[in-house]
Amino acid sequence: MPTAPTTMDHGVQTGGRLRALRGSLRENWDLYIFILPALVYFILFHYGPMYGVQIAFKDFMPVRGILGSPWVGLKHFQRFFETYLFWTVLRNTIVLAFYQLVAAFPIPIILALMINQVRTRWFKKTVQTVTYAPHFISMVVLVGMMSVLLSPRAGIVNQMIRGLGGETVFFMARARYFRHLYVWSGVWQTTGWSSIVYLAALSTISPDLHEAAIVDGATKLQRIWHIDLPGILPTAVVLLILNAGNVMRLGFEKAFLMQSALNLETSEIIQTYVYKLGLLNAQFSLSAAVGLFNNVINLTLLLTVNYIAKKVGQTSLW
Repeated sequence: MPTAPTTMDHGVQTGGRLRALRGSLRENWDLYIFILPALVYFILFHYGPMYGVQIAFKDFMPVRGILGSPWVGLKHFQRFFETYLFWTVLRNTIVLAFYQLVAAFPIPIILALMINQVRTRWFKKTVQTVTYAPHFISMVVLVGMMSVLLSPRAGIVNQMIRGLGGETVFFMARARYFRHLYVWSGVWQTTGWSSIVYLAALSTISPDLHEAAIVDGATKLQRIWHIDLPGILPTAVVLLILNAGNVMRLGFEKAFLMQSALNLETSEIIQTYVYKLGLLNAQFSLSAAVGLFNNVINLTLLLTVNYIAKKVGQTSLW
């Protein structure tokens, strides 16, 4: 009969792991030094600030500091759930986040597949440069460009509408246009840059597969469907999991710059709400509670999508 492991066995195993770790450090010390700056960065700017999350469960007062402020439990979460803006802010964030995910995720894949089929080198490089360029435009400049192009007086879009006999539309002030402008301007800005990962994945597919498919009489669309798409599917799944984990983490800067009193009905999201509570109204504990609530949703989505992907396709983050 098998015997249960003893304390001595555990000690031997632990000692073996320590010796293996020391041996790895001696052999690969240069690699550990190489990753040290990144490790220090994450400790200082990602894990270190997590200490301050406790103010979401306290009535934080700057004069008393984090440790001196009294504990209040889930009081601030309850305040957020009971506020009249809760459902509006939550709905706006969820709708905008999933709209962005559905619209922005497949387009870089399509662009990468199209670029991969181009055989004229100069044309391929030109398309890549043109589609990458918007990524380097700052958010302030992007929103400024949108304001100029969609201006009700001098904007080229409204000039075209008037030229066709239509009426001027104040796009930036209409609540019903906010989500469309937010999402599709983001698609235009990020599609080219996001396609780089898929182009790299496509470059690893063996040309022998395409040559064999051509010999068998496969068309270009058939080769894309049966060779290229399966080849980049693991990469796409991993990126989908990462995007799902950030689905509620919309960019504050863009939403705030596009926001006005006229489109507040759809533009007020959790990120802008936290900014107004924390910085403008100095309700630090309440804003920390709202931000923590948002991050918990992100973590839940990440774990759920990762679990489903692992069960369905055997591809996951861990």
